[in-house]
Amino acid sequence: MAWQCSGRSNTELIENMWRRGLITDKAVKEAFLKVDRAHYAPSSPYEDSPQAIGHAATISAPHMHASAVEHVLEYLLPTSPRRVLDVGSGSGYLTQVLAEVIGDQGKVVGVEHITALKELGEGNMRKSERGRELLASGRVQFVVGDGRKGWDDGEGGWDVIHVGASAREVHEPLIEQLKAPGCIFIPVDDDATGYGQHVWSISKDANGEITSEKLFGVRYVPLTDSPEKL
Repeated sequence: MAWQCSGRSNTELIENMWRRGLITDKAVKEAFLKVDRAHYAPSSPYEDSPQAIGHAATISAPHMHASAVEHVLEYLLPTSPRRVLDVGSGSGYLTQVLAEVIGDQGKVVGVEHITALKELGEGNMRKSERGRELLASGRVQFVVGDGRKGWDDGEGGWDVIHVGASAREVHEPLIEQLKAPGCIFIPVDDDATGYGQHVWSISKDANGEITSEKLFGVRYVPLTDSPEKL
């Protein structure tokens, strides 16, 4: 069904995903409607497909971003100020969507290991008045770092950690920085042949107990060392 969701405008794209059940929560729908994908995709922004954005990175298909948000939604809804870490923030599209979901009391930090991609996400967000407001307020921040190590901003862990590239494993620093309760959404190279990936949901309950659930097969670009460090 996902390939049928492309539209001629941002509204049409999101409405098509809503009608086909790829977005099921009204709060998620409203967040996506607020973020024009044309500010983030290099071409054909309302096509429901991934696109290259340079530096061996991609902006995922809109339906994949919607799936990521809905799978962690219970940890995003602003019953209290929420904190989200977006590892491999790339174009910055999902980073802003996450900020819209958690509301004005929350904070989202996008981590990129390539300076040019960190600057791309920031620059894309500055294309809209709302994006500039989020950056100026500090509710969204982009940083350069090794996302496999998470990001310690000294403010006390993360309710949600979204990883936008495939990892060889669920890295321990991410689990350590996850709040209790909290949730990680992460694609993992979990096939011994080296060709298979699945998204995993890693949840930490209020007592700190960890549970893992394999969700579905995917194909993401790898989470690797930055070429700036080689």
